[in-house]
Amino acid sequence: MRTRRSWPVRLIIMVMMVLALATTSFAVLADDPTEISGTKMIECPDCGLTGGCSVCLGTDAECEACGGTFVCPTCGGEGYIQSPSSSYNTALSLLPPVIAIALALITKEVYSSLFIGILVGGLLYSNFSFEGTLNHVFSGGIVASLSDSYNVGILIFLVILGTMVCLMNKAGGSAAFGRWAKKNIKSRVGAQLASILLGCLIFIDDYFNCLTVGSVMRPITDKHNVSRAKLAYIIDATAAPVCIIAPISSWAAAVSGFAEDGQGLNLFIRAIPYNFYALLTIVMMLGLVLMKVDFGPMAKFEKNAVENGDLFSGSNPYAMMDEEIDDTKGTVMDLVLPIVVLVVCCVIGMIYSGGFFSGENFVDAFSNSDASIGLMLGSAFGLLFALIYYFVRRSMTFKEMMGCIPEGFKAMVPAILILTFAWTLKSMTDSLGAKYFVRDFVRSAQGLQMLLPVIVFVVGCLLAFATGTSWGTFGILIPIVQNVFSMDNPLAIICISACMAGAVCGDHCSPISDTTIMASAGAQCDHVNHVSTQLPYAISCAVIAGISYVVAGALAYFGLPGIIALPVGIVLMLGFLFFVKNARRSA
Repeated sequence: MRTRRSWPVRLIIMVMMVLALATTSFAVLADDPTEISGTKMIECPDCGLTGGCSVCLGTDAECEACGGTFVCPTCGGEGYIQSPSSSYNTALSLLPPVIAIALALITKEVYSSLFIGILVGGLLYSNFSFEGTLNHVFSGGIVASLSDSYNVGILIFLVILGTMVCLMNKAGGSAAFGRWAKKNIKSRVGAQLASILLGCLIFIDDYFNCLTVGSVMRPITDKHNVSRAKLAYIIDATAAPVCIIAPISSWAAAVSGFAEDGQGLNLFIRAIPYNFYALLTIVMMLGLVLMKVDFGPMAKFEKNAVENGDLFSGSNPYAMMDEEIDDTKGTVMDLVLPIVVLVVCCVIGMIYSGGFFSGENFVDAFSNSDASIGLMLGSAFGLLFALIYYFVRRSMTFKEMMGCIPEGFKAMVPAILILTFAWTLKSMTDSLGAKYFVRDFVRSAQGLQMLLPVIVFVVGCLLAFATGTSWGTFGILIPIVQNVFSMDNPLAIICISACMAGAVCGDHCSPISDTTIMASAGAQCDHVNHVSTQLPYAISCAVIAGISYVVAGALAYFGLPGIIALPVGIVLMLGFLFFVKNARRSA
């Protein structure tokens, strides 16, 4: 086991060290000194590039700070100063994320790994000064991240989302939908398609997906002899892979938090067509159901379910559990209406933040929207509607509704911790000039650019697989990837999407992923059985997605549309399923 686990660690560290130890020789002549290869210059913290005195603002001839010169005494009017860190724009600037990655892979624990990476960043920035390290880690890192208005808006959205999930579950909407579906779904294929559809509709959060789809669809899939392992796969495959391509979701908010200038949502939307793993996972699910084909261990589980009525192919780990209470007061609208209103309110909030009501057209307003403001305002109105709706419906008492607020907050604590540490690690790497070091490397290694998407995808897969978290992978990789190119470069969007796809793929495969564990619990399936039956499907999809990223990288590098790789991947996926089906027939 140790030998098997060590190779992902070695591969990732090797890739990162190649980046870190590469020498650069590309120079850019520009007025901006930060554009020069090997630059040590940073923006002046006192005047913010203006070059003017920040005390008198250039208006006091007797100013004690500038002595009447009206120029910034810190930078002498240049707007730039030399970084105080001796590690700035060197190979050491990548050490914090490298350490965070290595520790996450070894310990399989993301919180301490991210914090140690942050601590190393503080040490390097302060040149190993004890006082300077503490100030930079806490004041310049954690406190600065949590006091940033954009970040706080994202955190508020997560808390409200957790509250709404709690409200919807207590209102009995899930149970009502299950009763309706049981009466209207008549076939085995229909039961699986309904599970996929419900999983895709509950796109606002993967936790909500896992907690809802399993309890709603278990009675329906059991009635049509769908194995619990197959249901667990459908739940897992419609959780993170769907959330990562849904602009209105907690995942979109998390990814948006790592982008600069508040353009995270625009970046997220542009990356959706290149998220090959997520899109191909949906294609694979539909193909498996409609073509009635299964392979690997899943084929045995499905055969036992169809022929023998054995849904577990072994013992049922949940056999001693009490039956769930059927809340007869709940209706289908208790689940559907709050979600629809939440989505509508969030869309309105985002176009509002993008200037739609000030004259911008819908597309431009949505693209230029501020995810923090839009999702925060939209979710607030969605929560208000849900509270009023459930109160009028008498679904629960006012005290019970208020009790959902702290419950929702507690449910989102892990996400808040990961985001806080990830934002802080990003600020550490920024303060060390990591983006300039990686930029110079890429400029000097032009031939490597076309392979960067698949490299990022593989690294993201391995990291998320070992740590069991996608968001921690986002926090480590996206800030680095984002600084390799300017965001108007098509190859940049493909690389960002490859990071997200790799993180979701690794999370999907990982036995220690919280989403994987909750999918097993939601389907009431043995966890080991779920992992073993899902892994061949996820790996097959990952291989085809990797090929698609090679194609997309090559196309974008030579100036061709990289989106051509998506239909290529879909054809490869369908061809693979046809091959498997024919192979099983002839066997």
